[in-house]
Order: sequence, then structure tokens, then C-alpha cells
Amino acid sequence: MPDQNPAVFFEVFTEIGIIEQLSRAVLETRLPKGLIAPHFAVLNHLVRVQDGRTPIEIARAFQVPKTSMTHTLKGLEARGLVDVRPNAEDGRSKRVWLTKAGHALRADTIATLAAEFAKLSAEFDVARLADIRPVLRDLRIMMDAARD
Repeated sequence: MPDQNPAVFFEVFTEIGIIEQLSRAVLETRLPKGLIAPHFAVLNHLVRVQDGRTPIEIARAFQVPKTSMTHTLKGLEARGLVDVRPNAEDGRSKRVWLTKAGHALRADTIATLAAEFAKLSAEFDVARLADIRPVLRDLRIMMDAARD
């Protein structure tokens, strides 16, 4: 492995960053007024890893300060998309649960993105994406483990 070019990582991360910016812009046009990509990311995270997480667990997953996550969660709670309840195991902390409205908003947003995904699939070979998905997942898992 020492003969591998580490600059490839920079080039790949640059491409991923640009793709993230472009996809965020598309996502935010599909979200209800007042919601932004970080709001959706929390909803998506809670579906992906199962809700009932503490705010600090969510903040760590996103690598943001707890105060920033608390602000994001308050915005979601004000819109009825999450329910922040006392932690039954530890009265000092809270746990975050998706509401029916939160699940519905996530599902509706993904459904509204279908038209955009259809345009992309008409112009880009989806099989190529399927081929790289395991590589990206493995890179994410390795990087995630390295940060702990």
C-alpha cells in the first residue's frame, strides 16, 4: 500500500464535497419553507439508525457542538417533526423520537426527489453508482471508526 498516491483521497473528497453541495441545493428546494438540509439530515439519521437517540449522540454523529444540535432539534420539535422526551434511563438527559409527521415529511421529501432522480438516471448509468456504493460505504465506515 505505500506506493498508493494519497492525493487520490483529496481528489475524491473534493468530488464528494461538490456533489454534496449540488445535492443539498436540490434537496432544499424540495423542503417546506423554513427547513434546511441539516433538518432533513437529522430526520434521515433517526430513520437510518433508529430514533430514541440522545441529543449528544446525534451531535456526535454529525460532529457538531451539542448547542448546534439542540438548536436544530428545537426547530424540528417546533414543527412537530420530532418529540424530545426525558430519558427514562437517565432523568438528566433527553431522547429524540420521530413523530408521524417527521416520518411523513422524510418520505414525502424523498418522493418529491423522484423526479430529480429520474432525470439523473436518464443521463447517468445507475449501475455505475451501484458499483461504487460499497466502496463509499467502506470508506465511511473506516473513517467513522477512526474518529472515535
